[in-house]
Amino acid sequence: MSSCEVFFLLGADGEILYRDEGTSPTYIPDSRDRWEAIWRERERLTEIAHSHPIGPLAFSTEDETTMEAVSSALGRAVRFSVVTAEGALRREVFPGAGGQGADSAIDPEPDWVSRLRRASGM
Repeated sequence: MSSCEVFFLLGADGEILYRDEGTSPTYIPDSRDRWEAIWRERERLTEIAHSHPIGPLAFSTEDETTMEAVSSALGRAVRFSVVTAEGALRREVFPGAGGQGADSAIDPEPDWVSRLRRASGM
């Protein structure tokens, strides 16, 4: 199985509301369907997670601009997560914060983290 970046919209109790994946371990192209899913699920959405199958365990600059766009569009704070084979990080981003916030390790890891790793080929 080859690795690819995978994206989950998560609801309460880790329910996967939407899933999308790219064809590369380092990139998932922007998607109108993904943005429409975010808007459609905005009331149930509790977290947005994606994988970095070959690392790093960090949010990229592109991740931060996307986090700012989503939190601003929804008009509220949103939790974002990035998952690698070595760990998982979470950041809560408030509108107007430019995607910035404090990162914390996800520990213990909920079931959706292992599901995201498997879907990503890790």
